Amino acid sequence: MNGVIAIIPARGGSKGIKDKNLQQVGGTPLLARTIIALQSSSVISSVYVSTDSSAIAKLARLYGAQVVMRPSNLSDDAASSESAILHAIETIRDSGTNPTSVVFAQCTSPFIKPSDVDGIIDLLNTFDSALTVTDNHSFIWRQSSDGSAAGINHDPAVRLPRQMLPKEFRETGALYAFNVAGFEKSKHRFFGRVGMYPVPTERSMEIDEPYDLVLANQLAASLSKVAGTPNLKNFKSVVFDFDGVLTDNLVSVDSNGLETVSCSRSDGMGIQMLKDAGYSLLILSKERNAVVTARGKKLDVEVIQGCDNKLQRLVQWLADKKLLAEECIYIGNDINDRECMEFVGMAFAPADAHPSVDTATTWKLNANGGAGAARELADLLLHSQASSLS
Repeated sequence: MNGVIAIIPARGGSKGIKDKNLQQVGGTPLLARTIIALQSSSVISSVYVSTDSSAIAKLARLYGAQVVMRPSNLSDDAASSESAILHAIETIRDSGTNPTSVVFAQCTSPFIKPSDVDGIIDLLNTFDSALTVTDNHSFIWRQSSDGSAAGINHDPAVRLPRQMLPKEFRETGALYAFNVAGFEKSKHRFFGRVGMYPVPTERSMEIDEPYDLVLANQLAASLSKVAGTPNLKNFKSVVFDFDGVLTDNLVSVDSNGLETVSCSRSDGMGIQMLKDAGYSLLILSKERNAVVTARGKKLDVEVIQGCDNKLQRLVQWLADKKLLAEECIYIGNDINDRECMEFVGMAFAPADAHPSVDTATTWKLNANGGAGAARELADLLLHSQASSLS
């Protein structure tokens, strides 16, 4: 189907979960999971993210989506998703693209598959609009005005097995699809003949509350890993935090108070590979212990340590090297890294990073700090570099 685009409305503000669209499920931000699924569809020509947030816009661009910045009057709690979609369509049309059909996707459904996207678009050959649903076999009750319970989809006096209830479906909130002409006329996602695309219950969850995130991460461990990566080709520098990144975040102290840390030779090899490939490297640490300097000397990497304001020192280092922030990768693991992670072009974190940096992390690595995280990052960057030359 020609002229099919996808639009993801993703505001920066959220009440139930702070920075909800940037939260991680299975090591990948919710927004990125949705972009990847849409980009992997066989029918979507372009993916757009409608947002008021610079952090969301940055992440969207890293994963290859185009960004529509929405005005403030479409960004508060009272603004409908439809108003954001209508604004996005108008903006996209002004840029020279004339979409005929739209898939409206929500980041809060983390388990969308490309086949779901293809399937819901296919319904537009028969229907005017469509939504994803899942089977509902629940007995639904409502409280009456006198406080008593009343059956909604069943007769309480005739207790049938749930399989014998009339077939019902629950809206998942993951995907909606519609033809543009009908949507602009009705200004609502449901119009004309509405089709339903069923998804299995285990992939139908929607994240609204903090405990939903916990459940989603548990479920993600049993599902296939998201197969998509951000653009890594335009980076020229890598800045490493020390404790928890180049070490396992533990320290040994002898009876004289001498501290020692554990580092990975594999990480050392990865750093050497990055140096050989021409990346500018820095170890940036608040730690004042001489072990940081010693490790930097061993790796032949510049070290700035004992700094209370890491962001200030990072900005100065980039200026001295004549590097742009958007060309820099920062890998950190805890709250004192967050400002730097938000400032640079892309932020990585080891698998065991503290949750306080989750929403600042573009990519969570599989390896822990001090146990191969730096080598994993090096392999990713060098593979991307090699791919760009082939």
